[in-house]
Amino acid sequence: MLAEPVVMIDFETTGLSPDMGDRITEVAALRIVDGRIVERFVSLVNCHVRIPPFITSLTGITQQMVDGAPPATDVVPRLLEFIGADTLAAHNASFDEKFLRAEGGRLGLESGHGGTVCSLKLSRRVFPQLGSYKLGTLSGRLGIPFRGTAHRAEADAEVAAELLLHIGRHLASSYGIARVDAGLLLSVNRLAAAKVHTWLQKHAATGAVPPPA
Repeated sequence: MLAEPVVMIDFETTGLSPDMGDRITEVAALRIVDGRIVERFVSLVNCHVRIPPFITSLTGITQQMVDGAPPATDVVPRLLEFIGADTLAAHNASFDEKFLRAEGGRLGLESGHGGTVCSLKLSRRVFPQLGSYKLGTLSGRLGIPFRGTAHRAEADAEVAAELLLHIGRHLASSYGIARVDAGLLLSVNRLAAAKVHTWLQKHAATGAVPPPA
């Protein structure tokens, strides 16, 4: 399962929108190969901005921690190099991807990742009976433990990676799919929720990835 690399990423930030001047404060990127995490890139980030008190209350990341961290000019290029051309994944991926692109853009750099899998969208499609798809709620419902502090980048990325692997195992066992890879997950991401079950049945029967309906 997931024999080809997928990089699960999580940012902690000063707010919700890079267009409004919000910046990253911490990043974790975990490379998943053959169903396990094999490599990590984790760093606090100094973007020379003020950390709002509510962010410190939520994450535990203080102004002092960020002021003493490596600058974004150092961290972001190394992060993009770490990701390379691998498929990217995140929980609520549109959030993390927009910060990745914004921080890279500030330095004139682009990410070369090969597509983006959203574990939140996948969870909605694969487990439609669940009422909440917040990472903490999902991990509790599915029996995936936090090994660190929630709302810190590495802990959240690790739980999201385990969630992605849980989804892969569920698809393999429920539909008899021999190979769960990034291409399959990307295709399921694009489907309307009502079409997922039939689409997966066709895929299991043929072994080919039919185009999303």
